[in-house]
Amino acid sequence: MSENSLNTEKLVGVEVSKSAFKAICFDRGGQILDSLRYKIDKSNTTFPQLVNFLNETKTRFGAIEKIGVAVPGLVHHETKRIAFSTYIPEHETIDFPGELEAATGLKITIENDANAAAYGEYKSGAGRGSRDLFYVTLGTGVGGALIFDGKIWRGASGFAGEFGHVAVNSDGMKLEDVASNGNIIRRTKDRFQQDSTSSLGKLDEDEIRIASVVREALDGDDFARLMLDRTGIYVGTAIANVINLLNVEKIIVSGQIMEAGNIVLDAITRRARELTFAPSFDATQIVSGKLGENAAAIGAAILSAES
Repeated sequence: MSENSLNTEKLVGVEVSKSAFKAICFDRGGQILDSLRYKIDKSNTTFPQLVNFLNETKTRFGAIEKIGVAVPGLVHHETKRIAFSTYIPEHETIDFPGELEAATGLKITIENDANAAAYGEYKSGAGRGSRDLFYVTLGTGVGGALIFDGKIWRGASGFAGEFGHVAVNSDGMKLEDVASNGNIIRRTKDRFQQDSTSSLGKLDEDEIRIASVVREALDGDDFARLMLDRTGIYVGTAIANVINLLNVEKIIVSGQIMEAGNIVLDAITRRARELTFAPSFDATQIVSGKLGENAAAIGAAILSAES
C-alpha cells in the first residue's frame, strides 16, 4: 500500500452485503488492526442498522473522521447516490452518503463493492505493480471492475463492469446464471445424485454449500472437482472476451470458490487460452485475489483516504 496514496494513520472501510456489515481497520502499512461484523436483521430496514453499526465502529476503533463504504449496487458517480440495488432496494430512495454523514458525523465515501474490491487488490493485493487490470468476484452474484492507468473505469454513467451479464453461450445464458454461488449449488444438486461415488451424496441437499463443494474437491472428490472445473470453463469463456477486447495486463479472480485454488484457476486459464487472440493472452496474467473477503472494505477505506 503506497504511503503517498493514504493520508491518515488509521483507515476504516465497511462492506455492506446482503446479510451483514463488516468493518476493517488497518494502518498505513496495510496491517489489519481490528475488525467488526454485524449480521443484518432482515425483519427491519437496513439503513438504521447501518447507522448504528457505523457509530459502534467509531466507538470501537476510535479517532475516525472518514469511512469508506462498499455497497452492493450501482453507484452514480456524479450524484454519489445508489442508482440500483438488487439486494437492498431501499438504498435507492435516499441520499445514502448524505444521510449517513448527518447521522454519524463522519465523512462518507461510497463505492460499488466490486469497484472497491478491485481497488483494494490493485493497491495492496494481487494487483500491485499493475497499471491496468480486470477484477472478477464470484459470490452471491457475479461482479466485475476495471482499472485503467491506476483509476477505476466507471463508464458513461458509473455502471461499467457488470460481468455477470456477459453471455456465455449462444442461447444468451449469462455468467451469473451458472457461476454465482447459488447457481453453482443448483447445478451441483441437479447432478450429484447421478454420481453415487461422490462424497457430496452423503450430505443432505439442504446442507450443500460452496464450502462443501470446495472441501470435497480439495479432498479429491471427482464429481466436486468436475463441478468446479465446469464453473471455471464458464468463467474462462467470459474472461476471454475481456482479454480480446481490452488487452489488460492482469485479471484477478476472487470469491469463496477460489479457495479451491488451481482446480478453478487452471480451468479458467485453459478456457481463456482456447478462446483468445494468442498475443493478447500471452500478455495477460490470470491470478487469484489475495485479500479474500476483506478486499471490498480495504478498497473502500483506501478510496476514502484518497478523497
